[in-house]
Parts: sequence; C-alpha cells; structure tokens
Amino acid sequence: MSKLVAPHGGKGLVCALLEGAERDAELQKAAGLKQVEISARAKGDLIMMGIGGFSPLTGFMNKADWKGVCENFQMADGTFWPVPITLDVSAEDAAAISVGDEIALVRGGETFATMKVEEKYEMTEENKKWECENVFMGQGEESVDGKFWEVAPEDHPGVIMVMNQKEFNLAGPVKVLSEGEYPAEYPGIYMRPAQTRALFEERGWANVAALQLRNPMHRSHEHLAKIAIEVCDGVLIHSLIGNLKPGDIPAKVRIKAIDALIENYFVKDNAYSAGYPLDMRYAGPREGLLHATFRQNYGVNNMLIGRDHAGVGDFYTLFEAQEIFDRIPVTGDPAKDLLCKPMKIDWTFYCYACDGMASLRTCPHDKEQRVILSGTKLRKALSEGAEVPDHFGRDEVLVILREYYEGLTEKVEVKMQSAASGQNM
Repeated sequence: MSKLVAPHGGKGLVCALLEGAERDAELQKAAGLKQVEISARAKGDLIMMGIGGFSPLTGFMNKADWKGVCENFQMADGTFWPVPITLDVSAEDAAAISVGDEIALVRGGETFATMKVEEKYEMTEENKKWECENVFMGQGEESVDGKFWEVAPEDHPGVIMVMNQKEFNLAGPVKVLSEGEYPAEYPGIYMRPAQTRALFEERGWANVAALQLRNPMHRSHEHLAKIAIEVCDGVLIHSLIGNLKPGDIPAKVRIKAIDALIENYFVKDNAYSAGYPLDMRYAGPREGLLHATFRQNYGVNNMLIGRDHAGVGDFYTLFEAQEIFDRIPVTGDPAKDLLCKPMKIDWTFYCYACDGMASLRTCPHDKEQRVILSGTKLRKALSEGAEVPDHFGRDEVLVILREYYEGLTEKVEVKMQSAASGQNM
C-alpha cells in the first residue's frame, strides 16, 4: 500500500487520456466533428486532465462549479478547487453547438480532445469582472483603494487573459488525445503524476515537498529546497513548462540551470527536477492553492510557499499566498479537502554579517547587510546587462543565463515590483 498522499478528490488518479486503438478510433471520429479552436491555456488544462494532474476533474467546469470555485473555493459537490477551469468559445461557435453535441478541440492543426457538451453559458463582461475580482484581486497596493481596475486591465496578465476570453463557456467531459509537444521536447522532465509517484515509491519517499518554479533558480530557491530536504524525504523541483508572459525565461533555459545546480550543490538522491504542462495564470495566492492541489496528484504532500508566491506586480502582499491556506474551507472529508499542506517560509536572503543564507526569522541584521533575492530582480539585471550582486546566484547558473540573454535580439522591459526590490523589508 502506498505511503504517499492520496490524489485529490478521493477517486484516485482520474485520467482522460486515451491511448492505443481507443485513441485511434476517437481521432477518426473527431475528424467528423465540429472543430473548435482552443487557447494555449485550455490546451495545458486538457493535458493535465488527460494525465491525472487535475484529478478529480473529468472535463471543463459548468456554471455552478465556476461560481462555487470563484466564490468559496469549492465545486458544486463541495470538492475543493481554487481556480476556474473553463473552456471559452465565441458566440458564433456557441450558436452552432447544442447541448448533447460532441465536438473536437483543436489547436494549431492538432486535435487535443473530444468533448461531450453538457452545458453552455454566457460570460458577460460583468461575469468576467466578477471572476477577476474573486480570483485575481489581492490585498496589495495595486488591488486596494479602488486601484485594481485602474491598473489590472493593462498590467495583470491573468486579468487580461480572462477579460479577453470569448463570449461563452462550454462544459462537459473530455477524452484527451494528445500530450502535445511535451514528451518529445522535455524527455525525462515532462512527467505524468503516475510517473512521479512511481519515482517517489522507488526512492522510498513518503513525505515529499514541491518547489514551484517559473523563474531561474537563485540562492533563495536553493535554500528553500534544502530546508524541505532537511525535514522531508525529498523535494520535487517542479518547473512550469507551458507558456509564460513576455520577458520570462524559457523553460529549457531554466531546466538547464536547475540541472547545473542539482549536479553541483545537491545530494542527487534527495532532489528531482521535473516539469508540468500548464500556462501560468498569475493568480497569486489562488495560484499557490492550485499549485498545492495538483501537486497532491503528483504525490506531493508539502508545497513550499515563500514570499510573493506566483505574484505579479504589487497586486498581492508579501505573504498573502501563505495566509490564504488558513482561509480555505475544510469539510472534514479527505475526499473533498486539500491534503497537500503549505510549508510557509519567511523572506530569505543572503546576509553578509551572518555569512550565509538567512530569513527574517533568523537574521538580526539590517537590510544593508542583505542581498535581496528575487527572480524578477535577477531577470531585470540580466536583461539590462547589469552586474548581478555577489551571492545572488551560483556561478554555474549565471553562466547559462548570461548566455541566453546575450543571444536575445529582442528584449522585453522587466517591471520591478516593490516586493522584488526589498523596499518592504
């Protein structure tokens, strides 16, 4: 019997991916169905539903689930879920589709799934704004005092994504037919939940932590991972390999840097680097909850949550992503509740006076002694060809990142938020 945490939802890994003859037959059927072009976000969501990463979801959410998730973190049946998983279509497509129809979900000429439409519901501008206010609005200075709608439509990529969604959502179960480019482009890195669970079992891990990464791994990330290793059996360094916003560093570069770190600074048996196929939603605290939810399906029972986890701009306070775990509903039913718990780590940095990595809980010195570490700050320095402060990152990692930036022909300005600059310390 497995000692790993059970998959979320109490039904084991719920996988919608078809393979072999069953997949071939469904692909043939899909060719005769109405073709609906989907977004990059929906493609990632489908793949996660296919491989069991979004267990217990079997398809895109209906209106009752969408409303419950936005309002109180629960689907209509009471199962915890923090972020809507919906499929948007144009008014024209919606008019041509009836409840009960089967459709093919395609992107870039590839068929990713078929779907049985069980519901279609309109997403008015008011609905979209309501979703944004529930999912993306935080307690940071760009969210309070009426500033959210002044700033978010231009500066919050998650809000921009939702407001640009098409006019209707379709709901219903899916049969997934492709994992996209990920198995071929990221061999050994892209892993299904069943594979990470088998890996953990093989290594004898029962108490597993995950480190979420969308930025290159600097000294603070390394410190967080090593804290987890000290108190858990091992750490999964789990990188987003889906789409990011302009100016973020591509997954292949980040993974190369992680490999260099593990090779030189970790006991290899205690750390593993893998990737997952979602697009970043930039939902701050809500996204921290989503990270914990699907990590549970990968066999992880501890989610590392540090400063400004999954944050963007100044929409969230420094530790809002930690605090939100204390506000989510708990029913007492392990089949419905989130079982992956947060490992809440204070603001970490390198301190010259301490002569090592420290946090606000352990370092008594003033901020002039501290090297403030953040992925945004690192990207800004590298993109501008500026000097990276001593002790910010490992030399082996900085070589890889500088090589990437030197090869760029077009650069995107990196906006600094107050959390990354250290002014709130």
